[in-house]
Amino acid sequence: MLFPEMALVRQKLHAEKIEDVPAAVGKALQSLHLASLAKSGESVAVGVGSRGISHISLIVSECVKFLKDQGLKPFIVPAMGSHGGNTPEGELSVLSRLGIHESFAGVPILAAEDVVEIGTLDIGIPILMDRRAAEADQIVVINRVKPHTKFHGFIESGLTKMLTVGLGKGQGAALYHQAAVQHTFGILQDAARHIIESRSVLFGLAILEDGYKNVSRICAVRPENWFEAEHTLLEEARFMMPRIPFDPIDILIVDEIGKDISGIGMDSNVTGRHRDIVGDFYTTPHVKRIFVRDLSPESDGNGNGIGLADVTTRRLVNALDLEKTYTNALTAISPEKAAIPMYFDTDRKCIEACLNTIGMVKPQAARIIRIKNTATLETLMVSRALEGDVMSNPDVQILRPWEPMTFDHSGNLKDL
Repeated sequence: MLFPEMALVRQKLHAEKIEDVPAAVGKALQSLHLASLAKSGESVAVGVGSRGISHISLIVSECVKFLKDQGLKPFIVPAMGSHGGNTPEGELSVLSRLGIHESFAGVPILAAEDVVEIGTLDIGIPILMDRRAAEADQIVVINRVKPHTKFHGFIESGLTKMLTVGLGKGQGAALYHQAAVQHTFGILQDAARHIIESRSVLFGLAILEDGYKNVSRICAVRPENWFEAEHTLLEEARFMMPRIPFDPIDILIVDEIGKDISGIGMDSNVTGRHRDIVGDFYTTPHVKRIFVRDLSPESDGNGNGIGLADVTTRRLVNALDLEKTYTNALTAISPEKAAIPMYFDTDRKCIEACLNTIGMVKPQAARIIRIKNTATLETLMVSRALEGDVMSNPDVQILRPWEPMTFDHSGNLKDL
């Protein structure tokens, strides 16, 4: 088969980088005037999740240091739902891969499986929370605010999700996802409201990233304006979020997926592809075939989201930890996202399969996009069929001219 020529291009994304992250953390926390909100000697559970957020280990370290300087006694609790296989060992491994461990943070990391019921939603669903967090004098959660991959709403992915799904561990996460099928994910706000009213939530530390995955804003949010502040931050994040600048697409090649990249491996806000019992509300871009090449090492075998691909490689399948993958997918009530697609030994065979299943489109006319992952979209490879789109877009420039799509001696593409 004759493969199309490809060019490397760069798109201009929204840039708003904070140069001094520790100073930004300190400024945000100082605005809270904690001396009037917490007593010296009080314990503080700091909930930290599983996402590969820019400078997350540094942000966590600066936060717990600030709390200690205020005379408080912080400790870290994993707040990642079922990620990490829903085991303490798995959660600690996830945090360690993010650079978050006791020797760096300078405080204990207390991972445990047990949860306690701290209330009940009006629909009869118990509100569960990590026991260590529930027993602490104060609670803090740290998370990036961004559009969610499963639903759209007033609040999506961020502090509220961390307070409910994250600290709810695997059991709580499963209950919320099950209930959302009939009652929508608005239940997370109801659960968070109960937690805020029944527990002493000190603050949430919200992180925004620009289109280049740089930290663009750090904001400390108090309970009294929790939802309004998070909604405002969500709209800012939605504006800055990077996207693929071309539509439609015949074949989207994704070099890697992983939990460190997106909760479902590859962000549906970028791919336009979604399969879920609660419905599919993504409309762009229009992609006929998705080929996923590999699993990120940081995902630690969790391949949740591979079910959104049409084709993948044997090496990705061999890298899967099915127990972690299935646990995550079942907890999210999305077994379809763990379904293993057709797979082949080489990238060449995968691309051939895609080219043969996009209709009456000759390979040289196929609109092909290749990206590293859905969080890294500054540089992309595009096929010659997209030359007109590239030339007419002032925010896109060619870095490396058109050349044949080439494979190594094993039949695989070279790294971007």
